[in-house]
Amino acid sequence: MRATRCTRSTKKAALAVAATGLLLAGVPAGSFAATARPAVTPASTPAAAPAAACKGSQLTSAGAQRTPSGQVRFTVVNKGGPCELRGFPTVALAGQGSPDRNKPLSVSPQGRAAPVKLAAGGKAVTVLSFTPVLGEADGYCASGADPTVAPSLVVGVAGARFQVGPSDGGEFALCGGSVRASAFR
Repeated sequence: MRATRCTRSTKKAALAVAATGLLLAGVPAGSFAATARPAVTPASTPAAAPAAACKGSQLTSAGAQRTPSGQVRFTVVNKGGPCELRGFPTVALAGQGSPDRNKPLSVSPQGRAAPVKLAAGGKAVTVLSFTPVLGEADGYCASGADPTVAPSLVVGVAGARFQVGPSDGGEFALCGGSVRASAFR
């Protein structure tokens, strides 16, 4: 039995060497159908073209809704053709009427970002979480720092900036200069 295996292996190796030699010599491999197996061609299916990255000009904001846990759900809607939204948003506290008074926040990405395919009219959501202000009325930060309050946020998505206020008509209040943001989904 061992000799048979060796003989089969030797024959296979000899065929491989011969086929390689013929290919190098320019003889098409299909010319020797009696000694070689026919090539199997997979069914041809057209490859889907990757969706283009979303552009800010084709997105619109559907607002910022507070959740019962104090987070903010920010939603964008695709008003253009199909596209892919990638990554995480940028976030700043609005400058109360003056762009040079915007306060950019450090974004800590939460989770793994994967491209979100948006059809026309499709929506994508990110959830923003802030270090909360404690107490009533004026509130305070556990760190001892003063809370930061702003009537709106500026959320950057795909090169566009959307200024949004909270859905309940209040203000955004947070401690520190950072925000946690989930990947768009």
